[in-house]
Amino acid sequence: MGKHEVGTPKYIANKIKAKGLQKLRWYCQMCQKQCRDENGFKCHTMSESHHRQLLLFADNASRYMDQFSREFSQGYLNLLKRQFGTRRVPANRVYQEYIADRTHIHMNATIWLTLTAFVKWLGRSGQCVVDETEKGWYVTYIDRDPETLAAQEKKAKKQKMDKDDEERMMEFIEKQVEKGQQEDSGLSETFKEPLTRPENDTPLVLEMKINKKPKLLPIIKQEKRSKSSISSESVSMISDIKHEELDDDYTDKETNSIKSEKLRSTFSEDDNEEGWLREGLMVKVITKRLGDKYYKSKGVVQKTEKSNFVGKVKLKSPEEVQNHVIKLDQEYLETVIPAIGKEVMILWGKHKGMRGVVHKIYVEHYSIDVKLDRNDTVVRKLPYEQVCKYVT
Repeated sequence: MGKHEVGTPKYIANKIKAKGLQKLRWYCQMCQKQCRDENGFKCHTMSESHHRQLLLFADNASRYMDQFSREFSQGYLNLLKRQFGTRRVPANRVYQEYIADRTHIHMNATIWLTLTAFVKWLGRSGQCVVDETEKGWYVTYIDRDPETLAAQEKKAKKQKMDKDDEERMMEFIEKQVEKGQQEDSGLSETFKEPLTRPENDTPLVLEMKINKKPKLLPIIKQEKRSKSSISSESVSMISDIKHEELDDDYTDKETNSIKSEKLRSTFSEDDNEEGWLREGLMVKVITKRLGDKYYKSKGVVQKTEKSNFVGKVKLKSPEEVQNHVIKLDQEYLETVIPAIGKEVMILWGKHKGMRGVVHKIYVEHYSIDVKLDRNDTVVRKLPYEQVCKYVT
C-alpha cells in the first residue's frame, strides 16, 4: 500500500499520530525507530537494517548498555537540576517531563528495569536524597557543582567576617547572664534558725552591715575653642563622672573598693595600685548615664589620669559621636577583643604591658591565646578582661 497524498485527511491523521508519544514497547533503541503498532514493530524486527544493528549490539552488549544508561541518568539529573533545583519533587513527575522529549533515551534500553530501581540507584550513589511515601518515591537533587560550593563557602566566610567584636561581646554577656541564672536557680534555700534568748539574760547583739552604693552624677562639659579653630567637625565633648561625697561612716578603704570590683578582684596587690587603662587601647562605653548615643560606643584612650583609673577617650564609632572626647572612670569602660591576627595588649599579670597578636579565641571559655611580639611566645587562655585591642 502506497503512501497517502500530501494534504489528504489520511495523510494529516498519520502526521498527528506520529507527533505524539508512542508506546515504548514498539520503540527500537538501537535503530532509534518508533513504530506505531505491533504489526509495524514486527515488520521492523524482520528488516535487514535491524539485524545489522543487533549484530553490532551482540559484539559488545555491555558497552551499549552502559552508554544508554549513562545518557539516561545524565538527562534525568540535568532536567531535575534545571527545572526543580534542590526542591523535593516526585520522581515520576520528573520522569514524565523527561520522556516528553521524543529523542530521549528509553528506560528499556538501560540497566534499570523500573523507575523505582533507578531512583534507588540515585540514592545509593549519593546524587540525590530519596525517600518513599504513600504517594510514591520523592527525590531531592544534591548540588555539588564547584561554582555553587565556592559561592556557598564565600558567603559563609563573609558572614563570619561580618561578626565583629561587638557581636562576640554580646554573646559573651548573654552567656554570662544565662550562667548566673542557672547558678541562682541551683541554690537551695537555707534554713533560718529562730532567735532564742540565752539563759543568763544577756542583751542580744545583732551585727548588721549596710553597704550603700554611691550615686553617679554625670556632668558633660563642652571644650572651649577659639573662633579660628571651629570647623565642620563635630564639637569635642569631655564628660567627667564624679562620685558624690560619702557619709562619715564610710572609710577610705570602702571607697576604693567601689571602683571596678569585678575586674580588680583578680589583680595582684601590685596591680591594685593602678588601673588597667593604657594609652592606645580600644575600649567600649558601657554606661547609659551619658545618653543612648554614647552607650556601646567605641574609642581609643588618648590619655590616662589618677593612676590609670581615669581615661580620656576619643570616640571612633558610631558616626554620630565620632571625634567626641569623653573622660570616664575605668568602671564605665570595658575591653574590646579583636579578630585573630590583630594587635592586643596584656593589661595585668605576669606579662603586664606586653603587646602581641590574637593567636586563638575560645568563645566557650571566654578566653584567648596571645602570641607575644618579643619572643613569639604564646600565652594560653587569658580571660577577655585581661587583654584589650591595641591601636598603633
